[in-house]
Amino acid sequence: MWRGQYAGRARDVNALVGTTAPGDRYFLRPMTAPRTPLLALLVAFAAGGCTPAAAEQAAVTLRPTETVVGTPSPTAGPTPPPTVEPTPEPTLPPAPPPAAPFAMNLFEEGDFVPQHTFDWCVGASIQMTWNLVRPLRRSSYEDQQALWEMARARSFNSFGGANPRGWASVLTEIGLGHYELVSVPEWGAALRAAASALRETNRPVGLVMWRGRHAWVMSGFESVGDPAAHDDFTVTGIRVLDPLYPHGSAAWGPSPAPNALLTPEQLAAQFVIRDRRHWSSDIAPGYLLVLPV
Repeated sequence: MWRGQYAGRARDVNALVGTTAPGDRYFLRPMTAPRTPLLALLVAFAAGGCTPAAAEQAAVTLRPTETVVGTPSPTAGPTPPPTVEPTPEPTLPPAPPPAAPFAMNLFEEGDFVPQHTFDWCVGASIQMTWNLVRPLRRSSYEDQQALWEMARARSFNSFGGANPRGWASVLTEIGLGHYELVSVPEWGAALRAAASALRETNRPVGLVMWRGRHAWVMSGFESVGDPAAHDDFTVTGIRVLDPLYPHGSAAWGPSPAPNALLTPEQLAAQFVIRDRRHWSSDIAPGYLLVLPV
């Protein structure tokens, strides 16, 4: 039956796949896949025998190859030049204020002490210096004598008196701050040195008067320009205390009143250079100051 029913078809198939020996059964051999996939697919579509899965597979096969394009990396531009910070302008110190009238004075009522003898001007000047600096006053005869003797013991003066070197030593020893004897050769420089020291230390200055024969105390001054702010200030007035007041000197002139304000010209009449001919010391000639430092 099998042979009779399918003999014709088998022959057809054998014609396609090859002949067999006589008397063998005819079997279908699987056909090899078409060598031209595109032609086989076209035939299948034309015959209407494609299933949806086959059609989908065909669609996938026919889809053109996709090219995957990555995200383009940014193209680096030219390197910008380095930023150069501007050089800051140098900061200059503030200019000092314009020179203006300036004045200071340490004197108060009760600070003046007269010398109790004609020899004790150094003792009286030490007492007045103390009074200008300290709140308690020193003015007694006994105290003035003791201070003068201290200064004379430290003077090593062949004349037997108290000289400016002993004066400076006693001021330092009794606790009024350090004092030094200095010699300034030029008049204007001597006035500026005295005013600058008084302004800086707030302590009075000793003036060696009459070529070394007498002692005054400088308690204040007036100037154009503050010595603390201007190096080129000018002293216009000097406050002085002369312990010989009210007597004065026939050779050097009258003693100014306590706390008198003298002009530089008035002071120059009695404040003069001390030279070696009248000075038993190795200090250089000049205007002598007992200076707070």
